[in-house]
Amino acid sequence: MAAPHPDKTSAPSDDWWRGAAIYQVYPRSFADGDGDGTGDLAGVRARLPYLAELGVDAIWFTPWYLSPLADGGYDVADYRTIDPAFGTLEEAEKLIDEARALGIRTIVDIVPNHVSDQHAWFRAALAAGPGSPERKLFHFRPGRGEHGELPPNDWPSQFAGETWTRVEDGEWYLHLFTPQQPDLNWAHPAVREEHEDVLRFWFERGVAGVRIDSAALPAKDPDLPDFVEGRDPHPYIDRDELHEIYRSWRAVADAYDGVFVGEVWLPDAERFARYLRPDELHTAFNFNFLACPWDAGRLRAAVDDTLAEHAPVGAPATWVLCNHDVTRTVTRYGRADTAFDFATKAYGTPTDLALGTRRARAAALLTLSLPGSVYLYQGEELGLPEADIPRERIQDPMHFRSGGTDPGRDGCRVPLPWSADAPHAGFGSRTEPWLPQPAGWSGYAADLQAADPGSMLALYRTALRLRRGEAALGDGALEWLPAPDGVLAFRRAPGLVCVVNLADEPAVLPEHDHVLLASGPLDTAGRLPRDTAVWLRE
Repeated sequence: MAAPHPDKTSAPSDDWWRGAAIYQVYPRSFADGDGDGTGDLAGVRARLPYLAELGVDAIWFTPWYLSPLADGGYDVADYRTIDPAFGTLEEAEKLIDEARALGIRTIVDIVPNHVSDQHAWFRAALAAGPGSPERKLFHFRPGRGEHGELPPNDWPSQFAGETWTRVEDGEWYLHLFTPQQPDLNWAHPAVREEHEDVLRFWFERGVAGVRIDSAALPAKDPDLPDFVEGRDPHPYIDRDELHEIYRSWRAVADAYDGVFVGEVWLPDAERFARYLRPDELHTAFNFNFLACPWDAGRLRAAVDDTLAEHAPVGAPATWVLCNHDVTRTVTRYGRADTAFDFATKAYGTPTDLALGTRRARAAALLTLSLPGSVYLYQGEELGLPEADIPRERIQDPMHFRSGGTDPGRDGCRVPLPWSADAPHAGFGSRTEPWLPQPAGWSGYAADLQAADPGSMLALYRTALRLRRGEAALGDGALEWLPAPDGVLAFRRAPGLVCVVNLADEPAVLPEHDHVLLASGPLDTAGRLPRDTAVWLRE
C-alpha cells in the first residue's frame, strides 16, 4: 500500500474541502475486480494506491446503490444496499476505511429528485391505486382530455421525450428524466425524513461528504401548471422551497462534519449563490467554467464571474473540465467549437486529438492553480479521448430518447486502460467489458504513462504534488497580471504565477526565479508556446 499523503499544514482539517483535489470514480468503468466485465468496489480497492500516488484528497463515487441501471445508476432502488454488480455494503465500508488510511476521503452521490421504478415505495404506489397514501409520495395525477388520455401538463423533459407515463388504472406519474425514474413529492414529510435518514446512514459509515444530483430540481409547484417560458418562479427548477430542505440537510451534515457539493445548473449568479449560504450547501459545481470554450477572454470572464458569485457567501469555487456526462476534454478542445452544450452533441464531429491534448495539458495547470477545489474525472489524468460507441452497444437513455440523434454519454464512460499488455487493457475483465474499448485504447494505459516522464499522467502527478505542497495553491485569492491579448497571467500569493498562452504567437514570460512546471516545453528563446501553460516561482 502507498503511504498516506499529508494534508497541507496551512489548512485546518475541517476545511479540507475548500482547496481539495477530488477524483470522480464511475464504478462500472474504473476497474473490474471479479472479471465479469463490470467495474466494482474490489477493483477500486485494488487501485487505491494508484489514487494515493496521484495525490488526490477525496474520491467522489457516482451511485453504487442497488439499481436496474436504466440511467447509469441514477435510478436508485435502495440507498442502503450496494448493487451486487459492484459488491456489498461490507466492501463499501472497507473501501471507505482503506481510503481514509491513505489520506483519501469518500464522497457519495445522492439523487433526491427521483428514485427507480423498482424502489419499494413506487412499487407500493402502483399496487395501492389512485388516492392512496402511497401515491402521495410521488406526483400521480389524472390525465386531461375526455377520457384522461392526455398528460396532466406539458412540462419538457431533462432528457428528450415525455415527462408523464400512464399506468394501468389510468393515472399518470411525473418523471423529469426517464419513465424508470419517477419524481418524488418533496412536499411530503416522509420524503424529507427518508433522505435525512439516508444521509445519516452514510455519514455513520465514514463518508466525508455527499454530492447532490440535480440539486435545483426536487421541489415542484404543487399545482403542476403548464410550462410557460420565462415564468417566475419556475414550476420545477430553483424553487424557494429547496432552501428549507437543504438547511435541514446541513444540520444533519454538521453533526458529522460532513460536506455537500451540489449539482446546480443556474444562469442567475445571485440565485446560484443562495445555495452556498453558510447554512446550506458547502460547494456547488461550476458549469460555467466547464462549458467555456478555449478562449482567453471567455475563460477569464468565467473565472471572474465564478469568484464573484462565491464571494458574497464566502464559499470556495469549484473547477472541473469534464465528468461522466460531458464530452472528454481532449476531444472537445480539439474541435472547431471548443465549448460544451448538450444541445449541440452530434455524431461525426471532427477533432484534432493532438491539438486537444496540448490544450488539455495547459487547461490542467490552469484549473489546478485556480482558487478553491478541483474535480478530476477518472481517465482525465490519462488524457483519454471520447470514444465512438457502436450504435448497437450504446446504453445511455439520452441516445434512445433523442430518437438516435444524440450519441449519448457512453463515449466518456468507457472502461479505463490500466495495463498495455493485458487483455482489455488491464481493466480486469475475463470477457469483453460492458462498453467496448476502442482500438488503440491500450496506448493510454496507466502503466505505460507511469514510465513516461512526458505523459499526461506524469503531468497530473507532478501538478497535484506541487499543489499539495504550495501554500499559494488551493483556496485563497487570485490577482490578474498584465498580459498580451490571448494570454492569461495571474498570481497566487505568496510568489506563484500561472501563465497560459492561448494566443497565436509565443508569449514572453514575466520575470521569475525558476519554472516549477510547464504543460509543454518552452521554445528556444524561453518563451511560452501557443496552447501551453506554466507555473513560475517569482
